[in-house]
Amino acid sequence: MAGLTPKLPLVRDTLNGYMLITDYVELVKQNFKNLMFTIPGERVMDLNFGIGLKRYLFEMDAPGLYSRISGKISEQVLKYLPYIDIVDIKFDSSAVDGSLDPHYLSVAVEYVIKPLGTIDKLELTLPDD
Repeated sequence: MAGLTPKLPLVRDTLNGYMLITDYVELVKQNFKNLMFTIPGERVMDLNFGIGLKRYLFEMDAPGLYSRISGKISEQVLKYLPYIDIVDIKFDSSAVDGSLDPHYLSVAVEYVIKPLGTIDKLELTLPDD
């Protein structure tokens, strides 16, 4: 079966050599996840690529933090994933729920894949992802 791209992380597959992504919704989600976790400067040919979500993990959980992250997500999506529109960004952390670990951050981004007219959601939890 033909695929669009290898699924990350790479996993061996007896049929294709490596597991492949065969659906556009999953491909967009993988591209978005890569954008979220790549630290700016980490991609050799484009030093501006990436949000670097893990960099925010040990910052003070202050009101301005979520707006900075949201702004960075919106800016990077506009530049590198112009085929999606962000609908909503939600955060969960110890500032929102005092019972959570002070170094826990959860980000849920709901978005529309414009060419497909499909709504999807990317949910990331740090430090677990």
